[in-house]
Amino acid sequence: MFFRKRPRPEAPIIHADDSDFTSCVEEQPGVTVVDFWAPWCGPCRMMEPILEEIAIEQADAGVRVVKVNVDEAPKTSSDFGIRSIPTLLFFQDGEPLFEMVGMVPKPVLERELRQLVESEQPEA
Repeated sequence: MFFRKRPRPEAPIIHADDSDFTSCVEEQPGVTVVDFWAPWCGPCRMMEPILEEIAIEQADAGVRVVKVNVDEAPKTSSDFGIRSIPTLLFFQDGEPLFEMVGMVPKPVLERELRQLVESEQPEA
């Protein structure tokens, strides 16, 4: 008996660099998580499946995930003072709010995103 693997949905991750960071992040409404990473960084590669899951699961809540390769976007990395990777910057309506440096477990990301998304909801 053969089992077929279910196709995995494509994660709606945006890749930005120095030329389009402003239009991809700073001019966008809602919550955006920006992952400053590099392909040679082991912890960055470990974060990749977590961020893919977040991008898929949180898309309906309006959360966007943007990846910035620090080697290909030195100006943007410098502008935000990125000194260690992975670094996650959390934006709300184009404004940077806070950052997390290093490997971040999925439950911690989910908790922070839930608080940001709930703070955007209009009060009843």
